[in-house]
Amino acid sequence: MAAPASGSDKPATAPGSAPGLESANGNGAALFARYAYPPNELGYCGPGDGRDLLEYVSAAADVTGRAAELDMVGRARAFDGASPYLEYLATIAGAETIMDQRVVEAYWVGNDLLREGDAVTFAGAVRAAFAGQLGADWPALAPDVAPHPLPHHSFHVFTIYPWVGVLRRTGADAALGVLDRCRIRWGRVETVDGDAVDVQCQPLTWDGATLRLGTARLERARLASAGHSLAAGVRRGKWVSLHWDWVCDELSAAQLAALIDATDRQLTITNRATCRGRCTPSSASVT
Repeated sequence: MAAPASGSDKPATAPGSAPGLESANGNGAALFARYAYPPNELGYCGPGDGRDLLEYVSAAADVTGRAAELDMVGRARAFDGASPYLEYLATIAGAETIMDQRVVEAYWVGNDLLREGDAVTFAGAVRAAFAGQLGADWPALAPDVAPHPLPHHSFHVFTIYPWVGVLRRTGADAALGVLDRCRIRWGRVETVDGDAVDVQCQPLTWDGATLRLGTARLERARLASAGHSLAAGVRRGKWVSLHWDWVCDELSAAQLAALIDATDRQLTITNRATCRGRCTPSSASVT
């Protein structure tokens, strides 16, 4: 994986080109568990230590029937950060449940559903859900902002969480690290080593004015714990998604393109607030 130069080397499949993109592993409920487990394990989001989510994903992949024992709708609603977006996306999709595959995928990875709502309604939903959040970038939700934000996990990380503000004020590496690990990243698997993998990823960088994705580097990530994995059958050369220290899923070409697109859009929005038009565009790409 060479260093990215521009967005011209993105996959041929355009983001959002296939409604309801299928995850490489499992249904909507398992997909939610796959991405929610890493921060839950660390105690950052949701109740408990997340062990039930990890076991749920493994059970779903093994078709043992144990997955039915966990109320994933209730579990997802206990994630205060994610659930308002799932509710919003389910409403605009006309879905019967927030665990609908298309809804969950839109939030964590990205698909065509992200653009089916309107900016004013989305802004109202976000303000109602997170009115008490200190440090949020509320001007990003102004109706005349272009491009307008989307109900994607990257929006929550870079707009609602206070870490971008902390980074702007202090330049602290810790703030940059949280932003980088909390966003959903993509990378190509170089080696599989038991319960761990080495993945080529583009890290988030900060030059005092602009957030952008840097030159790809090798990163160690967790693949399994005590026989349980979030992403089964991962092989060298495959593109995967990562959240905190874990590999979450194998990505199709369309999913990879959608994740890159959502990330690039959000970085443009975030940098606009910092640079006021004086910065060059971010470079989220695949090579």
